[in-house]
Amino acid sequence: DLDVTVVSTGKKVVMIEAGANEVPNDKMFEAIQKAHEENQKQIELINKMVAEIGKPKFDYPHASFDQELFDDIVANFMDEAKAAMDTDDKNVREQRWNAMIEKWHEKYLEDHPDMDQYLEEITYKFQKKIVKAWLLEGHRVDGRAKNEIRPLAAEVGVLPRVHGSGLFTRGQTQVLSVCTLDTLSACQKLDTIWEETEKRYMHHYNFPGYSVGEAKPARSPGRREIGHGALAERALLPVIPSVEEFPYAIRVVSEVVSSNGSTSQGSICGSTLALMDAGVPIKAPVAGISCGLIQDDNGGFTTFIDIQGVEDFHGEMDFKVAGTKKGITAIQMDLKNDGLTMEIIKNALDITYDARCEILDQIMLPCIAEPRKEVSKYAPKMVIMHINPDNIRDVIGKGGSVIQKIVADTGAKIDIDDDGTIHIAAADASACDAAKKCIDDIVFVPEIGKLYYGRVVRLMTFGAFVELAPGKDGLVHISKLADHRIEKVEDACKIGDMMWVKVTDIDEKGRVNLSHKDAMREIAAKEANGERVK
Repeated sequence: DLDVTVVSTGKKVVMIEAGANEVPNDKMFEAIQKAHEENQKQIELINKMVAEIGKPKFDYPHASFDQELFDDIVANFMDEAKAAMDTDDKNVREQRWNAMIEKWHEKYLEDHPDMDQYLEEITYKFQKKIVKAWLLEGHRVDGRAKNEIRPLAAEVGVLPRVHGSGLFTRGQTQVLSVCTLDTLSACQKLDTIWEETEKRYMHHYNFPGYSVGEAKPARSPGRREIGHGALAERALLPVIPSVEEFPYAIRVVSEVVSSNGSTSQGSICGSTLALMDAGVPIKAPVAGISCGLIQDDNGGFTTFIDIQGVEDFHGEMDFKVAGTKKGITAIQMDLKNDGLTMEIIKNALDITYDARCEILDQIMLPCIAEPRKEVSKYAPKMVIMHINPDNIRDVIGKGGSVIQKIVADTGAKIDIDDDGTIHIAAADASACDAAKKCIDDIVFVPEIGKLYYGRVVRLMTFGAFVELAPGKDGLVHISKLADHRIEKVEDACKIGDMMWVKVTDIDEKGRVNLSHKDAMREIAAKEANGERVK
């Protein structure tokens, strides 16, 4: 139910990663506390080793920085810089800031010809100075309250041809998630040190350059994209139905359309919408949100919900928490300070819970309240059946000849497990049913006492042979063809007739004995009681 990794210093927690099965906040907090306490034992050992054999810490020269220029720019441009930063549109902010840099060039370039090499650091320190001061005062760059989420929007079914799609928007962050269903043979094969050999649910995340206004080549996913995809997968895995409930391989791809902070949590929300739109019966909807942090020099702190890009860049924490209303499913935390106290962690868990409930109640559930009852008409239809493992070779046939013919005749895709479980998939349900009937006929074993409706295929002087399934027939002795004495078998039936029969015996050689007389008596008794025999 809970897998949490905690990294600590002697005083604070510096990293948390967790996957959980809807674990409540108080239980997660208790686990983090316990892990932090256990870490102190290891730190004590490390400090003992350092005391005995430790070497002097490595020293390095710091990069040069024109502090005098920075102080002068801050003194002369503080008001203009605040005005440039005070907007909820990052594109407007960048335009204003670039215009201000042109003024710096006009004013300082002659006396500081090398100023361009410091511009990036000057910008970072100047913006951080403003953002930090504002946040400590309770003022955010876009004017929101510290526990206020940016404007939200959600849509499903935005792509008509895919199996499921969801578009989630939070401020300028927008993520389009697409869900695709396939047969279990499409599960991702794994070659790891762990016991699992395949992965049935896959989540992938793409962050193209255009989402942040950059022109760059589209290449394979980088470390960041892989990590964000794994985080969203971990957050949603606890609510994915079991293979018995939903026998599909599931892949969701989240495409970041526009980014201004917390796209990984946006992809969790978008993926929940896409899964529900695809008819995946998830156990509960999952939402994700991030929490930021600013601390003053005296140890005081301010946390704030739903951080945007500039707050992530200049803040001291990105505490990402995903979960359902019941509890947490995933945590990932990034820090830019010396660690978190337990008070900060508890506060972050509390406000992220309130925020994700708000996202679920106000925008996601009104958009789609529950998974669709049926999968998309474009998704493969699935039928599960079970056979005796001893019959698998009969279904496959020599060199796969039997199963290949079934696939060719019906158009269905068939996967057989070693335990006799068979998954049949096709574009429409009729093809699944046709393939299932073919397999049923192959593995058919008549049951003593059961009624069957079969075709007369052969007449002998002593009785008639009735086909119960292709290649499977039984004998109705002449004495069992009617409830009165008959002289010839032809007096009771002819080849091609359909008749009800009851299995009375199966001998040691597997020969099946049938009775039409007993079958009709049983049917008459059932109909007299109002039962319908099919």
